[in-house]
Amino acid sequence: MFEIGSSLREARLRQGLDFPELEQATKIRGKYLRALEDEQFDVLPAQTYVKGFLRNYAEYLGLDGQLYVDEYNSRYVLGEDAPLPRPRRSEPQRRGPHVESRVVLLTVLGIALVTGLVIVAWRSGSSNKNTILGLTSTQTSTRPVVRPKPRPTAAHLRTLEKGERQLFVARRLWIHAGRPEALSARLNGRLLRLPSGGVKTFLVTARGLSATTGA
Repeated sequence: MFEIGSSLREARLRQGLDFPELEQATKIRGKYLRALEDEQFDVLPAQTYVKGFLRNYAEYLGLDGQLYVDEYNSRYVLGEDAPLPRPRRSEPQRRGPHVESRVVLLTVLGIALVTGLVIVAWRSGSSNKNTILGLTSTQTSTRPVVRPKPRPTAAHLRTLEKGERQLFVARRLWIHAGRPEALSARLNGRLLRLPSGGVKTFLVTARGLSATTGA
């Protein structure tokens, strides 16, 4: 790296040349030659003129014109012409395996060849034992009871073949299984340990599993 302007000035002074003489010889206006020596390149009309004038002036003084153009490019051109870095695209934030506490995602896999399974998806925010038992047995009452309007529920009764999967999504699930030990269940991707020992009814929520009745 060297000083463009000062080296041009030194070469001109060594040869005893002045600007009127150089202007006549190089066909470059004197104010532009002076601007080259002062490195005031913004005085020149355009960048292409800077390179052309710089090359011609340096070669007239017996210098390597291309060397001066390269030095000019390395200091003034590349930084301006270099493409701007592309803004990085913000990647969508990856969500972890978080599931809202009020939503239960349960996958049941039948391991035994034939297993009877009854699942009730209860969408109410609060549990009511009498209402749930009313799904599997008939209750009688001597006094009329005003009950709240039931929330939507969905009951599924089916038999799972070996290796078959069943997916349920609800706030809470009541499962009545004939052979729960023959099932493999995952809650929000986490393996559950189901109770064994005959017919079981158990509740599944986002917190986990709890047995309620057995037979």
